[in-house]
Amino acid sequence: MDGITRGDRRALARALTHVEADTPAGREILAALYARTGRAQTIGVTGSAGAGKSTLVSVLAREERRRGRTVGIIAVDPSSPFSHGAILGDRIRMQDLTADSGVFMRSMASRGNLGGLSESAGGAIDLLDAAGYDVVIVETVGAGQDEVEVANAAGTTVLVTNPGAGDEIQSMKAGLMEVAQVMVVNKADLAGADTAVAQLRALLAIAGPSAWAPPILKATARSGEGIVELVDAIDRHQEHLRTSEHAVEERRLLAERQVVALARAALHREALVAATANGALAALVEDVATRTRDPRSAAEALLVALREAWTQAGKTRG
Repeated sequence: MDGITRGDRRALARALTHVEADTPAGREILAALYARTGRAQTIGVTGSAGAGKSTLVSVLAREERRRGRTVGIIAVDPSSPFSHGAILGDRIRMQDLTADSGVFMRSMASRGNLGGLSESAGGAIDLLDAAGYDVVIVETVGAGQDEVEVANAAGTTVLVTNPGAGDEIQSMKAGLMEVAQVMVVNKADLAGADTAVAQLRALLAIAGPSAWAPPILKATARSGEGIVELVDAIDRHQEHLRTSEHAVEERRLLAERQVVALARAALHREALVAATANGALAALVEDVATRTRDPRSAAEALLVALREAWTQAGKTRG
């Protein structure tokens, strides 16, 4: 642990491996270091595939470095169907950052998580925060419409869209409009950028007023145009998180989302283990496959079986 807080990159890498694997050692490290977190700017970058998130994160990191800040990057990639590890596309695209000692980058597998983040991404953010990085950026996998879980892990969520790609409608369907604090129309050198901005502005007007009005920016990541303004907007939101009259309540809401998300994931794992062990899942799957039972009633029956198993386990321990 001392190695992590001293900025030892090898110690940090080893700890991240434990956290990603959700080992007892990883949980112990996170528990011991959590009191040291909360200082870093935490930024989530999300949006559909092809929006240019990786390029944007790369130039965003360079601008943060230009301002004298150290940067940790978690690039969540799709999982390999064989090893379940990350397919390192984002790390390849950001390899120009690897020579900078002020940047630490880690690719993590999504492990099939539909929310665009692995369960361990929040723990990885906390580790980089505790290790002293000024800014921690997490980029979601780019799977499409379900990437709202980034809001549970990052203080500022940046939604990246581009002209003519239909991202505005996807965002409205997915709920990304509700979780984004900064919106960026990337590839603004293409035709239709102003139209995309107008569409986003109209959707925000429908959503109604809130304590923070998300700015809508135009950027061209490949040329760096608009990146200074993007970092300025992120800084303003981070300041809002610290000093606004709603700051305490927003921190509590973020903490609640994190606790509920982790509890849900743990319950899901425990339910699968229990249902597999007692054979309830296999039997119900067979019933549904042979159409002797419908999926909804099978799910309800599985819940009943799990409650009975957990109740019996509690009596045994007692």
